[in-house]
Amino acid sequence: MLSNDLTTWGMKIPIFGAPMSPMSGGKLAAAISNAGGLGMIGVSSAQPVEQLERDVAEARALAPGRPFGVGLMVWALERRPDLFEATLAAKPDVVALSFGDPAAFAPRARERGIRVVAQVQDRRSAETAEAAGVDAVVAQGTEAGGHTGGVGTLPLLQIVLEAVRVPVIAAGGIATGRGLAAVLAAGAQAAWIGTPLLVAEEARNSARAREVLLAARETDTVHTSVFDVAQDIPWPRTFAGRALVNDFTRRWHGHEADLARDDDAKGALRRAKQAEAYESAFLYAGQSVGLLERVEPAAAIVDRIVRDAEACLRRIQSL
Repeated sequence: MLSNDLTTWGMKIPIFGAPMSPMSGGKLAAAISNAGGLGMIGVSSAQPVEQLERDVAEARALAPGRPFGVGLMVWALERRPDLFEATLAAKPDVVALSFGDPAAFAPRARERGIRVVAQVQDRRSAETAEAAGVDAVVAQGTEAGGHTGGVGTLPLLQIVLEAVRVPVIAAGGIATGRGLAAVLAAGAQAAWIGTPLLVAEEARNSARAREVLLAARETDTVHTSVFDVAQDIPWPRTFAGRALVNDFTRRWHGHEADLARDDDAKGALRRAKQAEAYESAFLYAGQSVGLLERVEPAAAIVDRIVRDAEACLRRIQSL
C-alpha cells in the first residue's frame, strides 16, 4: 500500500502514530513501530530533556531495529533549543518539526541522517515546509485532536497535494480503514493517526481519561485556545486545540481575554487537571472520537485499520 517514496523509511504499513504529548511515549511509539508503522514520541514545550531521553531509550528497547520518530514544535524550540539538541543526539529515524517554519532546524537534522516531516495546515505552510527542505509534509485537517488549523482534512489534502512535490501524509479524522483508504486513494502516501490511539493500552493516559473518551461523541469537541490561555502556554494563536467540550470550555470559549486575567479560573483548571475532573479538565481529541469503542493494544487498532483499508481499496479497484 505504501508508495516507493516511503517504503525506504522502513515502514511496512502506511501509518504514523501522531506525536501526542504526553500520551505518545516510548511504549506507544514502539507498539506502532512493531506493528509495521512508524511510532512518534510527543514532546511538550515544558518537559525536561531527561523525559525525552527516557522515551527514546524505551522505544529502542521495546522495538529494536524498527524506525521511530520524535515530534517537536518549532515555536517551542525557539524557547527550548535543548530539546532539539537532545533529539539530534538521540538520532531518531524521523523528526517532526511542526507549528512554525522549520527552516532553522531542518538542515541540521538532515545532516545527521534524520528524515524531517512537518505538519501543515494550509497552502502557505506546506510551501514553507517544502522550501525548508523537509522530506514529507503532513496535511493536518481541523478534524484532528490537539492543536491544528481551521481547514478540513479533505480540502486541505487536495490543496497540499497540488502545492508540493514531496510526499504528503494525511492527518485529521482518520480512524478506520475507510478513512485510510480514502486518503490513500486521494493521493496521500500514509495516514498520521492520533485520536484512535488515545484508547490504546500503551498510551500514557489514565483509565479515567479513556472512559471519558469512549463516552464522547463526534459532536463533543471544540476548537479552542482556552486551555492554553488558562495555563499560560504561549501557543501561537494561529493554532487552537481541539478538545472535548466541558464546563470550562462552555464558560470561557470566546472569552479568552477575560480568562487571561482570571487567576481563580486558572487555579480551578489546575486543580481539576490534578484531580482528573474532566468536567473542567481538558482532554484533547479529534472528531473521530465518536468512533472509539474499546481499549485494546495499539497493534490491534493499527491492524484493523490496515485490514479494513485493504478491503476498501479492493472494492475501489472493481468500480
